[in-house]
Amino acid sequence: MIRPIIHYGFHLIIPLLIALVFVPKNWKKVYLIFLGAMLIDLDHILATPVFDPNRCSIGFHPLHSYYAIAGYTAMLFFPKVRIIAFALLWHIITDQLDCWMI
Repeated sequence: MIRPIIHYGFHLIIPLLIALVFVPKNWKKVYLIFLGAMLIDLDHILATPVFDPNRCSIGFHPLHSYYAIAGYTAMLFFPKVRIIAFALLWHIITDQLDCWMI
């Protein structure tokens, strides 16, 4: 019961707090970017079954692969996409936390 609360809290609530604390003037834009980062979960439709609560996304799905994570990390070096990179990496961190709770 606690696992989904933690997982979705890290996907939805913590990014809101990050946006409010670190970029209060543009918090709505930053929060929408964090929510948009959840689109990387579209790669789940390539798996069978699409949703498996006991499957770790990291290293399994293409947009959760180590190559993709390296790409998201590289994006941190480009100021124009840095917040997108941070949002994508936050998504990966959140999914990794979920993997540790399996």
